[in-house]
Amino acid sequence: MSQPQPDLRHLTDQYELTEDEFAITLDAVMASHPRQDDLWVFGYGSLMWRPDFPHLERHFGMVHGFHRAFCIYSHVHRGTRARPGLVLGLDNGGCCKGVAYRVRPDDAEAVVKYLIAREMVTRVYTPRWVTVRIGDRRVRAHTYTAAHNHVQYAGKLAPEAAARCIRNNNGRSGNNSEYLRNTVTHLEELGIDTAALRDLETLVADD
Repeated sequence: MSQPQPDLRHLTDQYELTEDEFAITLDAVMASHPRQDDLWVFGYGSLMWRPDFPHLERHFGMVHGFHRAFCIYSHVHRGTRARPGLVLGLDNGGCCKGVAYRVRPDDAEAVVKYLIAREMVTRVYTPRWVTVRIGDRRVRAHTYTAAHNHVQYAGKLAPEAAARCIRNNNGRSGNNSEYLRNTVTHLEELGIDTAALRDLETLVADD
């Protein structure tokens, strides 16, 4: 199902979002969301276990057309510009199992503001709307996908190259290897296959 998307043509080619661009991005997202409706948010990475925003419901869900991948070089949260880490992004193709949160209308703008600040430290993530299947129903949800034209987009790395990025790297939010372990733990709690990530953990542990 095609979804109307926020108009983000205002973004420049600067590395980080300016204060004015932050405000315009927030306005663009909210302009594409009916104010009287609940806001749904789809989490595929750390939002699954650490949403840190108020919500009324939490459900297992699936998005088609995108897949979860370690495809983003981290210059802030799990690495630095000099020594980038590697974190999850929602990339084109396939499908992705994750968690959908329902947020009441009165909290919607504050939650989107929080998510932009959390996800768009740099512009490697793009806010968009996706369709999430929750059992027999479908909801329109807000999420963040990988920006292919950004310097931090890593694409599909060979497992050994991905392990080198993750091994011994640290950033503002902590250790990169710990991020990988948390991802595996929480995906397994949801019953999501983690065989490829377990293999990546083994490679990371091989100094």
